[in-house]
Amino acid sequence: MQRVMCKEESRVMPTELEELVGFLSAPSPQVKKAAVDIVQGLTGSEDGLQSLCSHSDVLIPSLSRVLSEKKEVSEPAAEALINLSQKPEQAAKMVAMGMIKTAMDILYKQGSGITGLLVMLLVNLTQSDDGIASLLQTGDEKIQGLYLMKLVRSFCTSSTETTDDPFEHVGSILVNISKKDSGRKMLLDPKRGMLKQIVRQFDSTNPLRKKGVSGTIRNCCFEAETQLENLLLISEFLWPTLLLPVAGSKVYSEHDTSKMPLELGSALSIEREPVGDPEIRVQALESLYLISLQEAGRRALWSVNGPRILQVGYEDEEDPKVMEAFEQVGSLLVHGSGTEEFSTQTSK
Repeated sequence: MQRVMCKEESRVMPTELEELVGFLSAPSPQVKKAAVDIVQGLTGSEDGLQSLCSHSDVLIPSLSRVLSEKKEVSEPAAEALINLSQKPEQAAKMVAMGMIKTAMDILYKQGSGITGLLVMLLVNLTQSDDGIASLLQTGDEKIQGLYLMKLVRSFCTSSTETTDDPFEHVGSILVNISKKDSGRKMLLDPKRGMLKQIVRQFDSTNPLRKKGVSGTIRNCCFEAETQLENLLLISEFLWPTLLLPVAGSKVYSEHDTSKMPLELGSALSIEREPVGDPEIRVQALESLYLISLQEAGRRALWSVNGPRILQVGYEDEEDPKVMEAFEQVGSLLVHGSGTEEFSTQTSK
């Protein structure tokens, strides 16, 4: 759940709160800015959040209107909304009030200076089923998936080489929406081609992007029973994303790499930095497990010498949870192929 640190945490009495919320709509820019800054400060503490929540029916639309104004006012307003949206009941109110449409409209408005904050707000708003449905625009067939396609395009075309990466949290939105069947189907639709774009972001040096891609692929692999063909359409990018994180740090022999496609073999024939995050390694192995539950998935994995990669990676692994995930995949490959290549390792 996204939260923004506040400059200071203020205390305001209930009657003053009503007046404060009213000042958010003041015609004077100075008064409005002062009111927004105080509200933002209040959202930095649990007590302040609780006080504001009792006025949220008026507060949320007032803050929403300020989002399209100058950065000095829109920034603290966005930060306040992010902190308020940590509360599920407030996030639900925002979704019901059309906050996802508002955020998307402002996000793609020329000169928006709060892009990163709006993306963080969308992360919080897509924690719920209603929020996901709103972002996917499932109620309107003509524009269904338009917001998602815009976010994916921004995620995949924005620069990751700078310290400022306003679309990095889109990865978390993708994880959220791919928890739902409707989101997974949209991402896996080959006509839209979104998963092919997303999977290539795994090469990013940004850990937030990497983890977002890894979690999204794992969720999409729950559709392997009916969508394996669509998953394997992007195998050129999928196998490196799933197998390289769990391949260990060893340089592979020419004998091993000669049985792999170029994109895997060339990466494994040189020294490389291991993927340090055990959560990513577990997600990669869970994805491989879900694919390997299907006979065609197991065949595809064998065709790229996947079991050998898993065997070597398992020998290098020290994390108990990751080892357990290795063993889960290994048991499928042993029983599904009639070979013992990986079975000697599963008793580790």
